[in-house]
Amino acid sequence: MKRLEGKIAIVTGAAQGMGAAHARRFVAEGAKVVLTDLNEEKGAALVNELGANALFVKQDVTSEEDWAAVIAKTEEKFGPVNVLVNNAGITMAKSILQTSLGEYRRIVDINQVSVFLGMKSVIPSMRKAGGGSVVNISSINGIVGGAIGYTDTKFAVRGMTKAAAVECAHYGIRVNSVHPGVIATPMVVQEDTKAAVEEFAKHIPIKRVAEPEEVTSLVLYLASDESSYSTGAEFVVDGGITAV
Repeated sequence: MKRLEGKIAIVTGAAQGMGAAHARRFVAEGAKVVLTDLNEEKGAALVNELGANALFVKQDVTSEEDWAAVIAKTEEKFGPVNVLVNNAGITMAKSILQTSLGEYRRIVDINQVSVFLGMKSVIPSMRKAGGGSVVNISSINGIVGGAIGYTDTKFAVRGMTKAAAVECAHYGIRVNSVHPGVIATPMVVQEDTKAAVEEFAKHIPIKRVAEPEEVTSLVLYLASDESSYSTGAEFVVDGGITAV
């Protein structure tokens, strides 16, 4: 039996990078998956590749109205939601003195507020389904320091995860956070950061960056019933960076 047989999942930021890897694996493991993103072209192309068990919905993850529409479309197409992967996010590498209030609020809205909205929106659907699993993608910068804005929001995701896990346990809903290190996604290996990433990789105990699929294996475990006794926890996949 496939590991997500019968599960209905939503993955945000799924048009490329880690989100696309999660969506591909989820469908391969038997789930019906709703992929959301602002990039309609890439999202539609991926759904075309994945077939009838996938649906693309254009979504601004900072919009409460968009979240309501995603839940409604998921239930209409596939049924109540069992799994939510809050994957959408952005990075910003500016000093605190260089960061404007507008820039700061934008990263808070996308990385932090969207996770709050996702959990708030999906809980009623998961209760209808008899329970579920929320996987919030944070970062190692939700455990150790990094750039202003990005670090703040990723720590917030870790905290929200624990608060929601305690609140939702009696509904049969588990909530966990995943903390990737340096992953070979378009956001990380773009031309202006490629050299810096390659240099940083020399200091990772495993001596390389990870592929998105290596994070997906952990996300899959948390989405599945195999992790039935795990909630309110952080799961690190970083090649040993935070162990140093």
